[in-house]
Amino acid sequence: MTASRTNYTSLIAFLVVVLGVGFTIGLTIQPGEWYEALDKPWFTPPNWLFGPAWTLVYILIAVAGWRVAISEGFNSAAFRLWMTQMLLNWAWTPVFFGFHKVGLGLVIILCLLISVIAFMRKVRDQTARWCFGPYALWLCYATSLNAAIFILN
Repeated sequence: MTASRTNYTSLIAFLVVVLGVGFTIGLTIQPGEWYEALDKPWFTPPNWLFGPAWTLVYILIAVAGWRVAISEGFNSAAFRLWMTQMLLNWAWTPVFFGFHKVGLGLVIILCLLISVIAFMRKVRDQTARWCFGPYALWLCYATSLNAAIFILN
């Protein structure tokens, strides 16, 4: 992968879109009193942890998407999987926190985890694959948390 001004401009675009949409969703759809009233498992992290964790994850997602767009193209199977996981990612917060649909949220996050694993298996760019490693681990944790909240409530 060659480094050029155009490539780095497109990286900035990926970062702006991924972080911008993610932060906009996160800032406009807050957990609120509904979430606070739910029974939660013992492994629920403090609320302040989600912002830094998702910021790091979103940066890695943007870098992975950028690398795949540059190396494999927007029409590649890997980029389509990247887009699929991104749409599922962005859908989860409105469904879970906005509509209070814990069960549907669990379905979405399971599909998201599957799409992330599929991306990791399909993508040829090793750096893009490694960028999704922490994301996959975070999703395993988040899926467990979603499942436990579903069971407890």
